[in-house]
Amino acid sequence: MSLPVRQFHDQEILQARGSKNEVSQSRPYAFLNEREASAAGHPVEISTIFLTNRECPFRCLMCDLWKNTTDDRVSPGAIPEQIRYALKQLPPASQIKLYNSGNFFDPKAIPPDDLPEIAKLIRPFERVIIENHPLLCNQTCPEFQQQIPGQLEIALGLETIHPDVLPALNKRMALDDFARAVSFLREHAIEVRAFILLKPPFLEESEGIEWAIRSVEYAFSLGVCCCAIIPTRPGNGMIERLQTTGEFSIPQLSSVESVLEHCLQLRQGRVLMDLWDLESLYADEFNLTQRLDRLSQMNLTQTVIPSV
Repeated sequence: MSLPVRQFHDQEILQARGSKNEVSQSRPYAFLNEREASAAGHPVEISTIFLTNRECPFRCLMCDLWKNTTDDRVSPGAIPEQIRYALKQLPPASQIKLYNSGNFFDPKAIPPDDLPEIAKLIRPFERVIIENHPLLCNQTCPEFQQQIPGQLEIALGLETIHPDVLPALNKRMALDDFARAVSFLREHAIEVRAFILLKPPFLEESEGIEWAIRSVEYAFSLGVCCCAIIPTRPGNGMIERLQTTGEFSIPQLSSVESVLEHCLQLRQGRVLMDLWDLESLYADEFNLTQRLDRLSQMNLTQTVIPSV
């Protein structure tokens, strides 16, 4: 590897931050409907609710989700109220994502006493997708699955299997922790999605491509059903600092395209490329609209479409 890896502690990462956005514990900070390829292979409508709650206790090097969190635990009943508020305004959908900028089964983020009411609110959905840290996958997960008729899918951040970069991300997780979490969840018939970074800090372009693909292959080998690949981008303070020192640069759009193409052809499970804000990240790229549309269609159809 051509770039040396540096370790950062929590305080350094916190000091690089800007300010948080103003949020209310009675409202989700965002909600929308989106289409996504289902496990059955056809596009489905998904209601995605970004819940407002206490900040995640893990200080990952690349994370910017803290921007829309509270410093204190939200009041009991606040999370169900946020879900009710969003569902009243969203059109019908068959699946739901409850993303909370951290860990759904962190009791300081989602009050455990709220879980039964949350389960009632999401009963109509055939699939419920939440996010959680591998170290927080415990008996609460299957207990929640038993409260809902739909299939529970838990998204875990694998990030990368690179042996030097993963520890440098300050996630406090080893690959064995991820493997144990996947095994535990699968034993309880809970499906798993993996978040994987394309070109995290300290990797050159070709390495970023290689390790994203290897990380997807590793996740599928454990029984993960879906891999969501996230092009690493600035926005949290720390990544900008690494950009300034030459220890990070955004992946090229051609890398985004080639990684999705390669991983779709693995045919081992669903592969989704995160397209959020790519129109501004790659504003100077040629044929950008057509290229992003192609990526979107590849996400939906799970097939490789000829290049623009």
